[in-house]
Amino acid sequence: MRVAHVITRLVVGGAQENTIDTVLGLHRRPGIEVELLSGPTTGREGSLEARLHSNPQVLKILPDLIRPLHPWHDLIAFAKLTRHFRDHRPDIVHTHSGKAGVLGRLAARQANVPIIVHTIHGPSFGSFQNSAANFLFRRAERMAARSTTHFVAVAQAMIDQYVAAGIGDRSRFTRILSGFNTGSFMEARNDAALRRSLGIREDDIVIGKIARLFKLKGHHDLFAIAPSIANQIPRAKFLLIGDGPLRDHFEKRVRALGLSSRFIFAGLIPPDRVPAHVGIMDLVVHFSQREGLPRALPQALAAARPVVALDIDGASEVCKDGETGFLVRPGDREGLASRVVQLALDDSLRERLGRAGQAMVARQFAVETMVAEIERLYRRLLPETRTAP
Repeated sequence: MRVAHVITRLVVGGAQENTIDTVLGLHRRPGIEVELLSGPTTGREGSLEARLHSNPQVLKILPDLIRPLHPWHDLIAFAKLTRHFRDHRPDIVHTHSGKAGVLGRLAARQANVPIIVHTIHGPSFGSFQNSAANFLFRRAERMAARSTTHFVAVAQAMIDQYVAAGIGDRSRFTRILSGFNTGSFMEARNDAALRRSLGIREDDIVIGKIARLFKLKGHHDLFAIAPSIANQIPRAKFLLIGDGPLRDHFEKRVRALGLSSRFIFAGLIPPDRVPAHVGIMDLVVHFSQREGLPRALPQALAAARPVVALDIDGASEVCKDGETGFLVRPGDREGLASRVVQLALDDSLRERLGRAGQAMVARQFAVETMVAEIERLYRRLLPETRTAP
């Protein structure tokens, strides 16, 4: 079985980690030949390309497959993808992300690839953008859907949204949770030395956030409620993991709030060091306005750290309100602050919710389970295509 995955770029992010974990997992399975075609990775959001250095034959970079819309580069990328698929004749093309999702599927259809799969990591349309953009992206998704054999969604919420928008019927969707190395998070501990290195005292309450410093990731909500939290919890510290183009702006915002001593911008952390940093957090917040099912939530729960999240998209599928954390409706900043303070002040509540979440994640989010389910889907789709008239 020959499989080609396509993604726009390999910045540090949940969709990219999911894709690389899938590709490397399939690469280790007998009878599967897999490759990953990606656009170039640039900017302050980091790169995950190094994870593939030990398997250089797997990764192919297409310089024209860039994230912004650019008719000339897009046309070249489409032509190169089509030519590559015709030359290498994959049985399956599996696309990820917006730009690569559309160009990759259209190129695979042009090259007569028998099976075309697309993973929905997050919505391309919704209340986070204006009506004109939503109209454009819905049209693009419907067009690409005509070239799609099957969809994989990381959350049931994504299936419901896409079916409601007329993008494929429900029988063409399968939910496969975004797995990861749960063991490294379950082994995370409250490392006193790591706390000291970041200027965090032993008795500080650490409120963590893991996200790129980018729009729609919910940092503005966190900054809005931070003064109230700091007033109620003198020992509160905010630990932000991630980098991005808005870092300078966010640091200025924190200084303007007079909270520079409370916020720690840890920047980009190598993926294998993220579990250790989650281990020194007491709770994790995730206020993103656009997600499929944010990996930060199950990762926090794997380390037995409860979460507070906005009740959007797939968050409720892992953040069970009152069981593994708290969900708050979008726009309710007072509710966000109240839930964060409640968790910060109640050690036994954090322990109970965190342990419940850890047990749930251990059952559902192992990376091996994700890879096995994707392979099972591929093998189910192959006979269907080969026997079709």
